[in-house]
Amino acid sequence: MLSSYYQEVSGKICFSREQGSDFAKKIANDYNPLHHVDAKRFCVPGDLLFSLVLKKYGISRKMKFVFSKMVTENVKLVLSETLGEIDITDGEKSYLSVTRSGEVTQDAALIENLIKNYVAFSGTAFPHVVVPLMAEQDVMINPDRPMAMYQSMSIELDRLDLTSPEIDFSKALFEYEGKRGDIRLPFNFIEKGEIVGRGEKHMVVSGVMKYDAAAMDALIKKYNDSMRY
Repeated sequence: MLSSYYQEVSGKICFSREQGSDFAKKIANDYNPLHHVDAKRFCVPGDLLFSLVLKKYGISRKMKFVFSKMVTENVKLVLSETLGEIDITDGEKSYLSVTRSGEVTQDAALIENLIKNYVAFSGTAFPHVVVPLMAEQDVMINPDRPMAMYQSMSIELDRLDLTSPEIDFSKALFEYEGKRGDIRLPFNFIEKGEIVGRGEKHMVVSGVMKYDAAAMDALIKKYNDSMRY
C-alpha cells in the first residue's frame, strides 16, 4: 500500500511532492493546503511518516509519535532504532521520534488495517472537527494562513490478537491562549463492540482569531473545492 508513496535509496528515504500530496488525498482524504503539490510551504503528511514506521517496525502495544520538524521534498531521512526508541532524522536534525513498549506484532493485515483506519480519521480533522470545535469558543483559524500542525500522536492497545479494529472518535478538546491553540482528538479502538485500545492526536494551531462566519465559510468552500482536483 505504501510503496508508491516514498523512495528508498542507499538506506535513505525521501518523498516527492506528488507522493506526499497523493498520500494525503488518496489515502488520508486530507486536503490541508500544506500538502498541495504547489504549496509554498509544502510538507509531507505526518500520517505518511506514521504509516512508514508501522510498516518497517510493526505495531507495539504502546507507541507515542512526536513530530518536531516538517519534512519537505528535499529531505533525505534515515530511520534508526535504539533501546525502544525510533528516530527519523536527516543525519543531523530530528523530524520524528517514536517511543514504544510492550509486545510487537508484524501482522501485515493488522498493520494495513490500522493505518487505513487511523489516517482516514486523522485526515478529516479539518474542517469537520477543528472548525466547529473552535467556533464553540467564538474563535477560528486564520483563513488567510490556515496553519494546523501535527504535534504528536499516541496509541495504547490492550492486546495485539486483533483483526479489524475500527476507530471510534471521542469528544475533541480545544484550549487557546493568545493566537496559539491546542487541539486534542481522543479516540478508542473498537473490535466486535469491545474497546480494545485508545489513543489521542494532538495538533497545534496558530493565528487564532475572533470567529467570522463569512470568512470561515469562504475557507471551507476553498477547502471543499480543492477536493475536486
